[in-house]
Amino acid sequence: MMHKLRAKIVSIRDLLATAWPITLITAIGFVVAYQFVKPAPPRHMTISTGGEAGAYYAYAKRYAALLAANGVTLEVRTSDGSAQNLKRLKDGEADVAFVQGGITEKLEDDDESDLRSLGSVSYEPLWVFYRNKRRIDKLDHLDGQRIAVGEDGSGIRGLALQLLEANEISIHSKKLVPVAGLNAAEALQQGEIDASFIISAQEAPVVQVLLRSPGIRVMSFVQADAYTRRFGFLSKIVLPRGVVDLVRDTPPRDTVLLATTANVIVRNDLHPALVNLLLQAMTEVNGKSGFFQPAGEFPAYKDQSFVLSDEAERYYKSGPPFLQRYLPFWIAVLVERLFVLALPIIVLLFPLLKIAPSIYNWRVRSKIFQCYGDLKFLENELREGYDSSRHAEYLARLDRIEEDAYSRNIPLAFSDLLYTLREHINLVREKLFKLQAQPVTENKA
Repeated sequence: MMHKLRAKIVSIRDLLATAWPITLITAIGFVVAYQFVKPAPPRHMTISTGGEAGAYYAYAKRYAALLAANGVTLEVRTSDGSAQNLKRLKDGEADVAFVQGGITEKLEDDDESDLRSLGSVSYEPLWVFYRNKRRIDKLDHLDGQRIAVGEDGSGIRGLALQLLEANEISIHSKKLVPVAGLNAAEALQQGEIDASFIISAQEAPVVQVLLRSPGIRVMSFVQADAYTRRFGFLSKIVLPRGVVDLVRDTPPRDTVLLATTANVIVRNDLHPALVNLLLQAMTEVNGKSGFFQPAGEFPAYKDQSFVLSDEAERYYKSGPPFLQRYLPFWIAVLVERLFVLALPIIVLLFPLLKIAPSIYNWRVRSKIFQCYGDLKFLENELREGYDSSRHAEYLARLDRIEEDAYSRNIPLAFSDLLYTLREHINLVREKLFKLQAQPVTENKA
């Protein structure tokens, strides 16, 4: 019983001696792989939009509903416009924000280094409404008139001033009035101003009111192509004749408009899994056909004021991550993280386990081979020159080799090696006795 227990202990000891290098190498692989495993994504994000009546806010609320279905809370915060949204991103008060195209044209590169674009989600038509019996199709025709250019810090004001300045209209003129939206529409209807810049979707109440207001016209940009060349963030779109009101033929002709884009900007440290989830929400909400775009045109990387994030670039090329196409979001995230940790098993452990039996076999056999080395050395010495006066010494050495073989801790599965060694020891012992029995002269010869 004790012999069996001892054999088991010996076997386990050899297994452990073989396993510890494999375990150490695999553990080092795990440590290295863990450096590439990102923490689990947070369950809360903040998005900065615009006013509650604006399209940004409406988009964000729909994003929030889709993200909530995947266990992520998207807190929607209203703001005064794109300038405040950018400030919140830079100050860490928001993770995501809507930014109107062109608002960043004069920013320094350092101001953008921590921000990335996820792409544009819609066109934002630029409407220039005016009161004039004579048709106006160039902005320089508005020189000297009272123009509503939007409130300080708003995206419309920044764009309006850029375009007016390009037409050699002083942006410091007191005739540039800081009003916007429905207030600007009312002022235009009342004759308090002569023109108004408005950026809003065609369905917006302020646009619908002014399109149907008597005496109010919308400017058609005859130089639209020139503007899109000079301002890369602008696009040329067309408001078809009669699309507002077929019976009253409003507008009475095709109207060429300029459009900027609504862009989703994020902090560079936003978790990649949340970026992909947000991109999927953007596709769901903004990927359908609209008044100025066909289905599938958005989201897209149209305004290059910000660098496109790596995740967004992969998304536009290949779609959502493979696992997120077929698994619930959090399960997909867990599997992705576990896969990175499993790489050491795939790359290191499996190959090492294949050679482990050979290592174990070599380790056990090496114990026997040490005895064979001593035995072979003694046998060579006898063959080269047996000295009868040293016969007792030879026997003693042979007994020590045999005793050493008995003391070796050999697993039961390798007992045949031990018995084979004993047979070889006996063969050398028999040879030794034969040499002793031979005449001395013959031995010397």
